[in-house]
Amino acid sequence: MTCTVTDLACARGGVTLLERVSFALHPGAALCLRGPNGIGKTTLLRTIAGLQPALRGSVTLPPDAIAYAAHADGVKDTLTVAENLAFWAAIHGTPGIAPALEALDLATLRDRPARELSAGQRRRLGLARLLVTGRPLWVLDEPTVSLDAASVARFAGVVQAHLGQGGMALIATHIDLGLVADVLDLAPFKARPRSGISGFDEAFA
Repeated sequence: MTCTVTDLACARGGVTLLERVSFALHPGAALCLRGPNGIGKTTLLRTIAGLQPALRGSVTLPPDAIAYAAHADGVKDTLTVAENLAFWAAIHGTPGIAPALEALDLATLRDRPARELSAGQRRRLGLARLLVTGRPLWVLDEPTVSLDAASVARFAGVVQAHLGQGGMALIATHIDLGLVADVLDLAPFKARPRSGISGFDEAFA
């Protein structure tokens, strides 16, 4: 399975941010998106994940192939760590959560309510959801926010293991995760300003 992005253009708030974006991502490969704040990394990821329509172009991959991890952790405060993962595992038909708990160092926290977790622990729980989706393409938007150095290294190992099993990863990050990955600089794809249109909302990209 290959993810192919062809001549993609995307916008935020009616303002075109990126255009003519094309790349192919193959099994076992990772691609890191780079560019200054506001260039449109989040908007591009949301478009590829199907959360907003593209202005032009196409994204070709099988249905239900993407697991998307955004800035929000997607954690329910009233549930324990284990209950949060079990909820997502049930949705995706995953048989167990033990590997996910172990991979993100959450086993000792399994019975703790999510509301009692630190920011870093919540982030690890949010990322652990990726492991119970069973989906091959991980689309990751600044996944290491709130993680300490040890947790960043642990998560990088999780991504590497996913790639080793034929998975794929598309990552917007300013952190070097130590992965063997291609880098796509988005600067050449920045849309040219249209006369009369302000770029005031690029900060939300």
